[in-house]
Amino acid sequence: MGPPILSRRWRCIQNTLSYSPVATRRPWICASCINKTVDRRYLQTSGSAPALSRERKPFYVTTPIFYVNAAPHVGHLYSMVLADIIKRWHHLKGEKAILATGVDEHGMKIQQASAKAGSAPRPFCDKGAEIFKQLAEEAQIQNDYFVRTTAPSHRDAVQYAWQVLLDKELIYMAKHEGWYSVSDETFFPESGVQLIVDPPTGRKIMVSIETGKEVEWTTEQNYHFRLSAFRDQLLSLYENNASMIPSQKYRNEIRASLEAGLDDLSISRPADRLSWGIPVPNDPSQTIYVWLDALLNYTTILGYPWQPDGNAMTKAGWPADVQIIGKDITRFHCIYWPAFLIALDLPLPKQIMVHGHWTLSNKKMSKSLGNVVNPFFAIQRFGVDMMRFYLAHDGDVERDADYSNYHIIERYKKELQGGLGNLASRILRGKKWDVRACVQRYFASNPAALQTSGKSRVQAQLAMMRSMPELASKAMDELSLRDALKLIFDGVHATNKFLHHSAPWAFFPADPPHPPGSAAPLDEIIFLCADFLRMAGILLQPVMPGKAAQLLDMLGVSKDARAVEHARVGSDADFGVSKGGEVPQGRRGMLFPPLVSEV
Repeated sequence: MGPPILSRRWRCIQNTLSYSPVATRRPWICASCINKTVDRRYLQTSGSAPALSRERKPFYVTTPIFYVNAAPHVGHLYSMVLADIIKRWHHLKGEKAILATGVDEHGMKIQQASAKAGSAPRPFCDKGAEIFKQLAEEAQIQNDYFVRTTAPSHRDAVQYAWQVLLDKELIYMAKHEGWYSVSDETFFPESGVQLIVDPPTGRKIMVSIETGKEVEWTTEQNYHFRLSAFRDQLLSLYENNASMIPSQKYRNEIRASLEAGLDDLSISRPADRLSWGIPVPNDPSQTIYVWLDALLNYTTILGYPWQPDGNAMTKAGWPADVQIIGKDITRFHCIYWPAFLIALDLPLPKQIMVHGHWTLSNKKMSKSLGNVVNPFFAIQRFGVDMMRFYLAHDGDVERDADYSNYHIIERYKKELQGGLGNLASRILRGKKWDVRACVQRYFASNPAALQTSGKSRVQAQLAMMRSMPELASKAMDELSLRDALKLIFDGVHATNKFLHHSAPWAFFPADPPHPPGSAAPLDEIIFLCADFLRMAGILLQPVMPGKAAQLLDMLGVSKDARAVEHARVGSDADFGVSKGGEVPQGRRGMLFPPLVSEV
């Protein structure tokens, strides 16, 4: 016989169920009893809400929400940057795109961290949330929403979801015991822990094998979610939808966990042990498990439970198109999260993009080791565009990446200053030609759309320019940001070589004879180099919004000619005059000037 069911029926059960977001006492009432209320999608947002009249679903990308028990580190910045690049990319394609980030403010470790800081939980969380907001601003993250799980609208929606699960008899009360990690906010089975000697203290402790965090044996009465009932559905999901987790490595790990079997999930904690959280409806002795609370943020920030107008969920943006997470929270997002959504009859996210961690000197970053990289200092030292480029260029999906100031400087010198910046300087600051005049003459003498001189070097350059945007765009669409950057910067280096070997300065002041109807060699060389710069500037906008805009301004590219569709050879005949007039000389005219400090 199964565990006892603690089901509670709502009033007006025969009607469609909904929850009144404006009821002061928060009664559970039927949809037909609700008068027209404020659209909850407009609550707790950091930007303007999506227009209700829009027919198409916006592209929706999320970061994980970050614990406020400690200051942000470079790993948090990495997740934010990846999500922002993806959002900006879809904007560049002409799509409506929205991004949500934010903070998780509930749970045992927040309660303990605030007590250790000598603060009540709420002001402690307020301070932490503000720091993460500042990081998003410093990193130029274009988030439309900033989640705070202490928001009343989130609390109400989580309690609503609890009632839905309870009414479906997917929640029951039972005794639970096992190894509990406060840091990970989860129980681990006996097979998932091991005894070690803690290096700093020399004491023997039990830790999670998966995360290395200390665990303690805990016995308590709490509510459980029938997670085991969803094992077969989840296995079928990943067998038939490989693209949901693009990384085969992490997809295989999840499938292995599912094949090993699923236990039911403890989804509450006794309030006398954990008071800082969302109370279980009608049972103040229990607090809702932080991960059930936290995972629902991706829907509650968009207004879940949506008003029953038939299309509110789609208009708001659900389901998510891409959810960015670190590899340490795959179980929560790839097993618990889809199970919750299936149980709530909500669509599943289309893709969950798992990424590796950042290490320092090949060691995991840790507060206790004092090797955590402060993202504010890094942005201040190297600049926001450089940091965004470095994280996207060196970060890895399949494995951890090692953070290094040396590598940042190396990337700056080779790829940006010596590559893209050098090419821009050689073309735009050249005194022996006028870029706009070369572009005009090229199009005037070559109306048949880029019929080149026939030289093998020119043909090779043109072939690269025709293929690069298409291949880079495909890589971006497939979330292979590193591959996209490699394609662009391989093109940068190829164009620098093309310029060097073509030596346009040798054709000045007089061009050698050329066949009628073809471009003069000088015009052809300058046009091909400048047009490559234009396309590269367009494609780099999601990664380096500031520097890409500066490059396009220097090239004189119109603001309305900077979308992905314009990243084609010869698609713009009107560029060539700097938006600021003459391209300034000296360091003011350099796209990537020397770093102030290279230590």
